[in-house]
Amino acid sequence: MNYKVIDKETYYRKGVFRHFMQDCKCSTSITARIDVTELVRYSKKNSTKFYINFLYILSKVLNSRDDYKMAYLWQTEELICYDVINPIQYVFHEDTETCTPVYTTYCEDYNVFYEKALLDVERAKETREYGLDSANHPNWFDASYISWLSYDSLNIELPDGYPYFLPIVNWGRYREENGRLMMPVSVRLNHAVADGFLIANVFRLLEKEIADFLN
Repeated sequence: MNYKVIDKETYYRKGVFRHFMQDCKCSTSITARIDVTELVRYSKKNSTKFYINFLYILSKVLNSRDDYKMAYLWQTEELICYDVINPIQYVFHEDTETCTPVYTTYCEDYNVFYEKALLDVERAKETREYGLDSANHPNWFDASYISWLSYDSLNIELPDGYPYFLPIVNWGRYREENGRLMMPVSVRLNHAVADGFLIANVFRLLEKEIADFLN
C-alpha cells in the first residue's frame, strides 16, 4: 500500500474541499442505468461470471483517476491519494441470508484479476463470518452487487461529518428495456473530493471501458 500526500494549499479543489470539510459536510450519490447488453453476451459466450467481469471494469475505472483514490487520515489531518484501490466484493450465503466481505486485490491484467476474484469468492463461501477488516485494508473500496432487484435509486448514509472518501458502488440486476439490458449502478463519493461531474464521469468511463473490454 503506497500513497502520496496532497498539499491542501495547492489542491486543485482547494476551495470546494474546504467548504465541504468545514461548512457543509456531506456526501453525494447518483444512480443511473448503463447498457450491459454486450457484456452479458460476452460473459455467457465465454462462460465467465458477469459480475466479476463488471467488477474488473469498475476497478479499472476507479483506478484511472486520482479523484477516485482519495482518503483522509484523520489522525494527521492529511489528504492522501492511494496508488491503487482494490474492491471489496461480497458473498451471499443462502442458508443464513448473510454476507461475507471478500477482499480482492486489483490487477490490471484481466485474466489474473478474474482468477484471483473467483478464488477469493470460493474461499469466502467456506465461512459465515462478516470479517470486515478495514484497519488492515485501508485502500479498499466497497463494491456490492444487489442481485435480487433492478432498483431505481439507492442511498448510502454515513455519519454526518465522517470524512470517508473512498467510493461506495452498488449495482443491481439488469433488466430488458427496449431490447437492451440496462443495469442500475449507484456511485457514492464524499462531496469534499467529488462533485456531480466526477460522479457522472464514472458512468461515462464505465461505458467506455466496457466497449474497450469487448474490443
